[in-house]
Amino acid sequence: MLKPSEQTRERKCERLRAQGVLLPLTALMLAAGTGAPGAAQTQPLIALPDQTSTIRLSNHDVNHIICQGGEIEDVKFSAEKAIAVEKGGSDAWVKFLVKESDDGGQVTRTYVTAPSEFFVSCNGSIYPLYAQPSEIPAQTVTLMPGKAQRARANDDLLGPLVEEERAVSITLAMMQDRIPASFTSVAPRATPLLLEALPGIALHERRRVEVEGSGLSASEYRLEVPADTVLDERIFLDPALGLRIFAVSADHLSLKAGDAARIIIVRRGEAQ
Repeated sequence: MLKPSEQTRERKCERLRAQGVLLPLTALMLAAGTGAPGAAQTQPLIALPDQTSTIRLSNHDVNHIICQGGEIEDVKFSAEKAIAVEKGGSDAWVKFLVKESDDGGQVTRTYVTAPSEFFVSCNGSIYPLYAQPSEIPAQTVTLMPGKAQRARANDDLLGPLVEEERAVSITLAMMQDRIPASFTSVAPRATPLLLEALPGIALHERRRVEVEGSGLSASEYRLEVPADTVLDERIFLDPALGLRIFAVSADHLSLKAGDAARIIIVRRGEAQ
């Protein structure tokens, strides 16, 4: 139920739209009662390119579409339907218009319930969205890069480097916790690993990534030693950690009892 002040603002905005007046974004926000971008906190929705994503959008608030890592070039939708769309940079906003009728002072509002299709151009790819208008708060839809887009981004990032330099760049990204958005996170191994060369010491995989387009993948392991230990990076050239290990790096090699080390394994091919 809208408050009286919100009803007044929405009626004014709908009348302006009926007269062909293009409302600025701030007016759309006020008409929806959201006040400012991001005011409505909802669970983000994820969409991928070149496949139809079925989503629910608010039929009375302003919905937000975000192009992850790029700009929204265009939004295609049926012009015959009661929909207002604005875009700018990496953002687009979608509002289903409310039909208002006045019968002798009795105001009736009809909210859109019929599904609509949107075709959003983001980062050179098309994101088909099948949207079901619903009586829910404003929704945020994030358009995530697809495999081809990530490969292009990785090529821009690593393409000028030789393979050894790529391995160094990937290792530093993981050591510094600055993993590019174009790297794909893969679920790490759930159980610890034991190596014959390190009896009594378990390796726990913290994370792993695939770097599409580069032919490389990587994992980060953590180990803790029960006694003073000097590590040798060649110990980790073990088939249990991958059959095509290309590079091994450790942040510490000389450890005191109870110390922990981070080990980065870069492989050719997919993470194993």
